[in-house]
Amino acid sequence: MSWSGLKKNLSRATTSVLSKTGSLERTVDREFDDEEKRFKTLEVKTEKLHKEAIGYAQAVRNMTGSQLKIASTIDQFYDDGAPMGIYGTKYKEAVAKLEQQALEEVDTAYRTTVLEPVGRYSSYFPDINESIRRRNKKLLEYDAARAKVRKLVERPPSSAYGDPASGADKLARAEHEANQLRETYDTMNAQLTSELPKVMDTRVAYLDPSFEAFVKSQLSFAQDAHQTLEGLRDFFPEEGQMSEMDVAAEGILAQMRELTICGMA
Repeated sequence: MSWSGLKKNLSRATTSVLSKTGSLERTVDREFDDEEKRFKTLEVKTEKLHKEAIGYAQAVRNMTGSQLKIASTIDQFYDDGAPMGIYGTKYKEAVAKLEQQALEEVDTAYRTTVLEPVGRYSSYFPDINESIRRRNKKLLEYDAARAKVRKLVERPPSSAYGDPASGADKLARAEHEANQLRETYDTMNAQLTSELPKVMDTRVAYLDPSFEAFVKSQLSFAQDAHQTLEGLRDFFPEEGQMSEMDVAAEGILAQMRELTICGMA
C-alpha cells in the first residue's frame, strides 16, 4: 500500500471513531440505512438457504448410500438356498435402484433447478457489499472534509506574515474538496439507494421457482421410494401373519426357555 493510501485509511479510521463517539457530525441517510439493513437480512437468509440446500442434497446421498451398505451386509447373511436369501437379494436390488434415482435427481434436476439458481443469486452479494463499502468510505472522507471546513470557519488560521488571504485560500481549498467529495458521495449513494430495492425484488425470479422445484424434487423422490419399496411387499408375510421362519424361531426360543442351566439346591 502506498503512503497516500495509508494516510487515507488512517484518516477514514479516525473519522469513523470520531463519528461513533459523537465527536464528529455524521451524515445520516435513513433511506439508505433502511435499504442496507433489508439487504443484509436478505443476504444472511439466502446464504443460509444455499448452505442448507447443499446439506439436503448430501443427506439424500448419505441416506441412500447407507441403505445400500445395509442391504449389502444383510445379503451376506444368506446363501442362495436360504429361505430369506431372496428377501435380501430383492431388497439390495431395490435400494440400489433408489440410490441411482437419487443420484440422477440430485446431480441433475435438483442441482439445476435449486442449487445453481440460489448459488448464482448469492454470488451477486460480494459485488454489492463492495459497492456499499466504497460508498461508506467516501462518506467518511466527506464527513472529514466537512469537519475541516467547519474548523477553518470557526477558527481561521493565522498567517505568519499577517496575510489573511492565506487563511481564505485554505478555506476555499477545503470547501472545494468537500464539494467534490459530496458530489461523488451523492452519486454513489443515490445509485445504491435505487439499486438495492431492485436486488431485493429479483429474489422472486430466483427463489420462488427454486422453492417450487425443491418441493417437487422431494415429492418425486418420495414417490419413487414408495413405489420401489412397495414392490417388496409380496416377499414378506402380511402384518400379523407368521412366516415359516418365524414359526421355526419361536419353536427354538420355546425350547431355550425350558432349559435349566443350574441345578436346584
